[in-house]
Amino acid sequence: MNLSYDTPPEGTLRDWINYRAQGADIAFVFPEGEISLSWKDLRDEAAKIARAITAQGIAKGESIAILQPNGREGVLAFYGAVYGGFRATMVNLAAGRDAIAYALDHCEARIALVHDSVCDLFETARPKKMVRLSSFIENDVELHNVSASDHALLMYTSGTTGRPKGVVHTQSSLLAGGWTPTVAHRLTDQDRALCVLPICHINGLCVTVMGALVSGGSVAMAEKFSASRFWDQIKTYEATWFSVVPTIISHLLHNAANPDENSKQRLRFGRSASSALAPDVQTAFETRFGLPIIETMGLTETAAQILSNPLPPGNRKIGSPGIAFGNEVTILAADLSECETGVEGEIAVRGPNVMLEYLKNPEATQSTFHKDWLRTGDLGRKDADGYLFVTGRLKELIIKGGENIAPREIDEALYAHGDVVEAAAFARPCEIYGERVEAAVRVCEGSTLTAQDLIATCIEKLGQFKAPDHVHFLPELPKGPSGKIQRLKLQEIL
Repeated sequence: MNLSYDTPPEGTLRDWINYRAQGADIAFVFPEGEISLSWKDLRDEAAKIARAITAQGIAKGESIAILQPNGREGVLAFYGAVYGGFRATMVNLAAGRDAIAYALDHCEARIALVHDSVCDLFETARPKKMVRLSSFIENDVELHNVSASDHALLMYTSGTTGRPKGVVHTQSSLLAGGWTPTVAHRLTDQDRALCVLPICHINGLCVTVMGALVSGGSVAMAEKFSASRFWDQIKTYEATWFSVVPTIISHLLHNAANPDENSKQRLRFGRSASSALAPDVQTAFETRFGLPIIETMGLTETAAQILSNPLPPGNRKIGSPGIAFGNEVTILAADLSECETGVEGEIAVRGPNVMLEYLKNPEATQSTFHKDWLRTGDLGRKDADGYLFVTGRLKELIIKGGENIAPREIDEALYAHGDVVEAAAFARPCEIYGERVEAAVRVCEGSTLTAQDLIATCIEKLGQFKAPDHVHFLPELPKGPSGKIQRLKLQEIL
């Protein structure tokens, strides 16, 4: 079970949990005051939960619905399900009752592991035959045999259009999801991550939770992100790295709190994922805090990371999510042939971290794969050094007068103004051009910025044609479970 940076982890999650439990190392600490977990504690508690589920007659590979916020109980619920050979179905508690009800019905789980704080929500959303399992009595039931190809995770995509799709990962692809960031960031058993992202999302679950299992490191798991407490948590729990999203980086930049000198010396890097990081925001953050931000890219379908910039002193290219680690990434043309260097097309990936399928949706599964390449729906190009630059998303492109405009270009122009905390451009129907450009922003408290100021900035940087016709000021932009701004929802709410 030794970690290799060169080959994906072999075996099952149970194998790796048992391996880590041989020592007395700490696995998880909890800033909200819950009792910490060593790897041995985690193994013992997970096995108890696994046996309790097995005793209910649940077959190997069946879904176990998990409705848990970040915390000790949530960690154990996840590990208990996968240790027993079941399909841990991580339910996004922020998705709304209807989306939760859909996931609970679609996954066909008979048992749910539910935190006390969300019991009322569970009762209103659960199918009639689904029951909450809250008692884990010690018993000697024999656990299912588990193999690397067995189902381990079911996670629903955010579903910006149509019904969410249930992404299925196996024991091996889920382990590979912890291995890719371990390889890219050279994680070891001396590292500790501060986790502020929800573990019901692929970034929080695979990058930090699975990353710790594969590397042998540990996690300080906060219930949620707090800009005012973030640097104190880094200091108190002696974190060496963290993984966040661009909106969190922007919020830290606009908050008065700063890390102490010891934390700045101990921190190896911060990591950004889930959506594009504006270059001006990255540069401002690194200048103020003296900490390198490693931009990355990943998907639910790839157990998180597919691309990452190298750690310093490696070459980090601002504006790029980097190069492939632990998998292969290519650019496909409209005819699905591979594009040459510098030519824009659809980003596709293949490797050990790629999903098995969309649950009960063979049509969507078939259309997402071209041979063994998973099509991401994102547009990009590769440069001569193999670094990938994301230029847009197929479903989010603004087509104005027949010309494709990538919303990211406009986002970056808006973020160039120091008062802008959140920004997203989007399309509006237009009788003249077919679609026109609009944008929504959140600005820092006390700002006197006007829509005309921001439009003028965009005209200066991008020209009149790409500049937004109107800028909306909102108290907060709509976001998914990871904190990623949901651009398509802006079209609905405005």
